[in-house]
Amino acid sequence: MPKLKSAKPAQGAGQGAGGVMKPGLTLRPGSLASRIVKHRVIYLLLLPGLLFFLLFKIAPMWGLLLAFKDYNPFLGFAGSEWAGFKHFADLFSSSNFYIMLRNTFAINMIALIFHFPLPILLALMLNEIRHESFKRLNQSIVYLPHFLSWVVVASMTFFLLSTDVGIINKLIAESGRDTVSFLSNPNYFWGLLTAQSMWKEAGWGTIIFLAAMAGVDPQRYEAAVVDGAGRFRQIWHITLPAIRPTIIILLILRLGSMADTGFEQILLMMNPLVRSVAEVFDTYSYTHGILQGKISIGVTVGMFKGLVGLVLIVAADKIVKRLGHEGIY
Repeated sequence: MPKLKSAKPAQGAGQGAGGVMKPGLTLRPGSLASRIVKHRVIYLLLLPGLLFFLLFKIAPMWGLLLAFKDYNPFLGFAGSEWAGFKHFADLFSSSNFYIMLRNTFAINMIALIFHFPLPILLALMLNEIRHESFKRLNQSIVYLPHFLSWVVVASMTFFLLSTDVGIINKLIAESGRDTVSFLSNPNYFWGLLTAQSMWKEAGWGTIIFLAAMAGVDPQRYEAAVVDGAGRFRQIWHITLPAIRPTIIILLILRLGSMADTGFEQILLMMNPLVRSVAEVFDTYSYTHGILQGKISIGVTVGMFKGLVGLVLIVAADKIVKRLGHEGIY
């Protein structure tokens, strides 16, 4: 009888990378699983970041349910009574709600007008420095305030502006004029917060814009020089259009945090004389949710801030797309 030849398995069927057989494993070309296997090293590098978001961003979202319960730590989540939208109604009907809303959006609008453009202008100035060592030195200097805590910044502000030990008020007194209550005058509070944020974060904010400027083709500047364009025209017609997508994306993200003012800075600068202009959602959440033990109210405030941010981001993205630019999604 003639010998039967054994059939060879089809190439790719049940084989892994390099033609090695993997019994019982068949991946359809172009599927998600096949792409993961093909780019497994990249996904492995991505794994720590995914785990971080899953553990610290996605998993804790079950806590949003506390906004709909009269949560009692001694009874636990299951034993606490269901409250529905009671905490939202209490928040919106509170006498402090519109004060907090006004203060929060006023502080953020001032920061948006004065603070947001500052890193762009600073990045343009740093980009024009041609001496690399001097440029790196200036970058390091403007980055340094970012690494100071708000406690240090608030202490420096106190020693500069306080009426008794403040250096500026001592200079004013020596000139024969009355001292100025910078820290206890409500008219100065919003401007003071903005000035602190500008000094502390403007340098750090230049990093993204400088990275975007580094991607501009140098030949475009050379062609502009040949055409007789000066430095200001090169900035206006080459640099700014090149970083426009970055500016738009950061602006949309900034609008998404309009309901968030930064809790630590305001808590450190707040005093009873400026409470009418300093009370914001973050401080309200702290005083009621932490100090008074009303955790459900704190979660309710946080959920409201998140919804406001979501609405603002979606609206800003649609407006940007209607104007012919690319959004964030």
